This record gives sequence, C-alpha cells and structure tokens, in this order.
Amino acid sequence: MTTVADYIAEESDERRFSFEVLPPLKGNGTDALFRTIDKLVEFNPAFINITTHHSEFVYKELPSGQFERSRIRMRPGTVAIAAAIQNKYNIPVEPHVICSGTTIEEIEYELLDLQFLGIRNLMLLRGDKAKDDKHFTPTPGGHAHTTDLIRQVSRFNEGFFADGTPIKNPGKPFDFGVACYPEKHEEAPNIDMDMHYLKEKQDLGAKYAVTQLFFDNQKYFAFVEKARQMGITIPIVPGIKPFAKLSQLTVVPKTFHCDIPEALAKEIVKCKNDDEAMQLGVEWTTAQCRDLYNRGVKNIHFYTVSAVNSVVEVAKQLL
Repeated sequence: MTTVADYIAEESDERRFSFEVLPPLKGNGTDALFRTIDKLVEFNPAFINITTHHSEFVYKELPSGQFERSRIRMRPGTVAIAAAIQNKYNIPVEPHVICSGTTIEEIEYELLDLQFLGIRNLMLLRGDKAKDDKHFTPTPGGHAHTTDLIRQVSRFNEGFFADGTPIKNPGKPFDFGVACYPEKHEEAPNIDMDMHYLKEKQDLGAKYAVTQLFFDNQKYFAFVEKARQMGITIPIVPGIKPFAKLSQLTVVPKTFHCDIPEALAKEIVKCKNDDEAMQLGVEWTTAQCRDLYNRGVKNIHFYTVSAVNSVVEVAKQLL
C-alpha cells in the first residue's frame, strides 16, 4: 500500500484529496463514523486522517458537595479505529500520535501496536492543552514538544526503544507528517519563530506538513513562499473546512485562531439561518479549492467535523 508521504510527493495532474475524522465517543460504536466515511469514499480519497484525544479533565461531585478533578479518556480506540478503517475500506490511514496526556512508554506501545497492524503513516502532534490549563503541561514522563516526539519515532525507526535498548525485530519504519499554521500557532510569538520550528521538524524527518484550516488562500500562498525562502522544502498540504453554522462566525476565529475574510464575514451576517450559512460555506469552499487546484496545488485535506455534508457537496463540484 502506498504511503501517505509517497502519495503527497507524487507528481500528478489529478485533483486529489484526503479527509480527517474523529473516533467515536466512548460507547458510541462505529456506525456513525462509517456512515461519514461512506459518504466520501465514492470520491476516491487518498488517505484518511484520524484524530486522537488521550484524556480530558472532568469534574465529579463528591458526597460533600465539593468537586474532584480527574482525567478520563473520552475518545478511546484511535489505533483500533485506524485498523478498522484500513481493513474495511482498503484506504491508507494516518492516525494522530500526540504528546498530550500520554507518556513516552505509552507512545512506544502505541507504535508497536500500529506496526503490528501494518499501519505505517502517522501525524505527529503535540496536541491541545487541557481545557482548564493556561499553558500546555506535559504528562509526567511525557513529551513537551512535537520535536521530542519526532526524535522518539525516528529513534524507533532506527531500531531502538526510547531508553536506548535495541529492538530485536524492527518492523517497517513509519512515515510521518506534522502540522503547520499559515496564520501562526496561537502560542508562537511571531510567524518567523513558528516557521523555525517547522524547519526543525522537517530536518528531524517530517516528510510533509498539513496546515491548520484557513479561509484566505493568499495567506496560504504567502506562507508557502516564506517557508521556501527559509529552506522548508517538504510539501505543504492545505487544510480546508467549510463554514457551516452562523455561530462559527465568532467560534471559529477563537477556536482555530484564524481570520474569516471580510468578504466572507459580510455574507455570513446576511444569512438568516444555518441552512443559508451552510450553503454559503459550500460556495466559498468550492471557489477556494478551485483556486488552489488552478494555482498548482495537487492535494487538499478536508476537516469534516460538523461539516461532512458540506464537504460532500464541495467534492461533488470539484472531483
């Protein structure tokens, strides 16, 4: 099976895409997830990216009336879901492996499980901070930065566990990509320093990067141009998500730290309901993707959460 890195690097005039899904919440089963994938497989996606959330903080009320803070895992099974998708659809999968909420040893076992299952593609990320934390706090015994995670995976690929012990029977090495931010990461002091970290990830072995969502193509192309000037040569895949609800006018910029262009915002405020907002989002995204393809982009990555039907409509018009 072709790796994601090979697919992205491959020269082709074909318009191609991939998409991201969430594992089901604990106890919800896979039916809804497979229905989402079923809607998009007819357009021949190159790979499917699977997010992960190792743990989240919840508060439980005690008999005394006080609240106790504890970690629980809300979305189990990223490794198992990745294997189920690859087995059911025969499409390459790319699970997220993250620093947040996990230890170096747990990551090591995750890599072993993925290797046993024949999954060779990874998206390496730091992961989000806990909702109640002001700053990202690594789990004791875990990584603080994506670059540390990359070093662990690269060392694993070389045939060594994190403690330096040789792996007796090393399997096939992993290929991996990383995230990047056309409007800079929320914690980066400036775009130059943010790109410095992307260059470091490339130099440590990342074979491609996928952007955070954006609505203004000029910001993507400016980002790519600046990246090339700084010696970043890996493919940079645009990540796109259609605008789908009126509430997203304020929620999206706050959550994803990206601007909604003035032209789009002016049209959103004219919408009377979510159906009109969704249709506007489909039209904007279709035009946005068409422009990307026409200007030489070969691969587009869609974020489908809360926007599956919109992505389907865009795909119908483009692919």
